[in-house]
Amino acid sequence: MKTLVCIQPGEFAYKESDAPLARPGHTILKIRRVGICGTDLHAFEGTQPFFQYPRILGHELAGDIVDLDKAPGFQPGEAVTIIPYYSCGTCIACRSGKPNCCTTIKVCGVHIDGGMVEYLSVPSDALVHGRGLTHDQLALIEPLAIGAHAVRRAAIQPGEFVLVVGAGPIGLGTMESARIAGGEVIAMDINDERLRFCRESLHVLHTVNATANPLEQIRHLTRGDMPTVVIDATGSRNAINNAFQYMAHGARYVLVGLQKGEIAFSHPEFHKREGTLMSSRNATREDFDKVIDAMEKKLIDPTTYITHRVKFDEVKDKFASWLDPANGVIKAMVEL
Repeated sequence: MKTLVCIQPGEFAYKESDAPLARPGHTILKIRRVGICGTDLHAFEGTQPFFQYPRILGHELAGDIVDLDKAPGFQPGEAVTIIPYYSCGTCIACRSGKPNCCTTIKVCGVHIDGGMVEYLSVPSDALVHGRGLTHDQLALIEPLAIGAHAVRRAAIQPGEFVLVVGAGPIGLGTMESARIAGGEVIAMDINDERLRFCRESLHVLHTVNATANPLEQIRHLTRGDMPTVVIDATGSRNAINNAFQYMAHGARYVLVGLQKGEIAFSHPEFHKREGTLMSSRNATREDFDKVIDAMEKKLIDPTTYITHRVKFDEVKDKFASWLDPANGVIKAMVEL
């Protein structure tokens, strides 16, 4: 069995190991697709805060069931994805229905080794039925669920202006969920090509380049009110700090993107708005189900995000190029 290991920032190596055997309560998957996430890119460049090396990357996964134990309703050969956040089930977060922020959470491909392998053993309770979706679609459910969770946290109401900062895959999925929730979406990025993608492929009506007087652009678009929901999907400290100024009075600001340092904002400006600041971490099964329903109803087609495809044996040589904005990567997909 071939495995791709991130040895240290900027360095991969292929390893050979024995194919895993099914353990009690676990399922063996033949991995078919691995989506490359911002988390993977940040891990490669050494800026992911919850990370130790060496590590096998990969958590946006699609695979076929090879063998299984304690997985009622699932069958060998079935195409599935997984919820890659393994929780304890007993801590305060889990008991409160928030396993996505379990106190001892183990995220596949971050805290523990992930899916850049030919075969992967996963807890059977992490399985998600494929429901006839393709491997490409299944591998993209997880990043879309991240956005769906953020939108649920924001409690978007129909007609609200929703500013999504960052037009990468997580931001794009967040925009789609915000649109489905009835929000009037404003997309912000510094990359004109990504903003064009938002307009042409996602039919986002309002786009703002953050390098061109964004405050005035947003004020004009919202007729002076400013957005009542702001969602950061950049993971950039500067972008996160700057976005506090875009909040309407009474607005909610949701941080999906993650960076290593501290955030800073004017307390008086935040206080006078009676603003709400919250983080949004991972997703829940409810979010996964909501995304699958939207895909089945053709409200979302995430395969349009795929700009680059590589075979598993090519990842080591291609990965660094995906960090260069000049290459126009929105979503890279690894095929096994």
